[in-house]
Amino acid sequence: MTAPIDLRSDTVTRPSQAMRDAMAQAPVGDDVYGDDPTVNSLEERVAAMFGKEAGVFTPTGSLANQLAIRTLVAPGEELLAESNSHIVRAELGAAAVFSGITTRTWPATNGLLIAKDALDLARPNSGPYLVSTTAIAVENTHNFGGGTVQPLEEIKAIRKGADELGLALHLDGARIWNAHIASGVAFNEYGKYFDTISVCLSKGLGAPIGSIMLSNKERVTKARIWRKRYGAGMRQVGLLAGAAHYALDHNMERLSEDHRRAKELAVAIASVNKSFVDPALVETNIVGLDLAKAPYTAAEFAARCKDAGLWISALGPKYARLVTHLDFDDEQCKAAIEILKRALVA
Repeated sequence: MTAPIDLRSDTVTRPSQAMRDAMAQAPVGDDVYGDDPTVNSLEERVAAMFGKEAGVFTPTGSLANQLAIRTLVAPGEELLAESNSHIVRAELGAAAVFSGITTRTWPATNGLLIAKDALDLARPNSGPYLVSTTAIAVENTHNFGGGTVQPLEEIKAIRKGADELGLALHLDGARIWNAHIASGVAFNEYGKYFDTISVCLSKGLGAPIGSIMLSNKERVTKARIWRKRYGAGMRQVGLLAGAAHYALDHNMERLSEDHRRAKELAVAIASVNKSFVDPALVETNIVGLDLAKAPYTAAEFAARCKDAGLWISALGPKYARLVTHLDFDDEQCKAAIEILKRALVA
């Protein structure tokens, strides 16, 4: 039986033998005590990449985001984010449940950042009767926006406006690797505009587990305490940090291949119906399909694809998503295109 082609997410990749070897050979210690050398070197390495003082290794990107925003926003205060951002839509209300943080959102087509939209919503220092805004979150690339890369000029503008209003900025950089490859913007250039950053090593780069929250030493020290409090203190986790080092060493530049294949999928889908996707908007490794004009739901379409050997995600009644990754090659891309063309026909 032929193995299915899995485009549900770039988190579905499996460690290569070389990555497994790196994991097996990684020196380890007890990370809760701070003496796992591979974790320590990974945190230092990634912090330096983004021009930050320190980092803390976490098992998930959601936890990295949550640790970051709780260092910026006090209980009862407000975080602003785009309405389809991961922090708002895909972290199950964690900001409210864990940290007492309220959120308000602004809408953005394809998740594209327009600084003025966020800044106009902000209400800092609102006194004793209204909720005060204290931070804004930006997602780059924007997952549910279809892998949108945020314009550097808008990032600069939101930093300038945030400084004028006395607000902090968080970057949900789960797929910042893809943004870097697509835009050519350096990691430390992105880093200098944000007070806290989360980056994910199991998206795009292919590590099996792991994210890192980055900031100054004071915030990271506080985040490390909350990581333990949330039950995410890990012991000989250098095994996973070894995989992350390997991913950073070997799997960065090849992200352009994922971007190329995503574009090929988008072009093929648009050839069936232009309303489903605009290939010009597919910048990275995510292809979001708007099936509003299709006579079937996203779930029905996903089921059609699955029956034919292609796994995709239905993330709304009429929204489906495909994500390319390092375990998806050119041969599979050709096969996926044929499956999609048949499944898209009513």
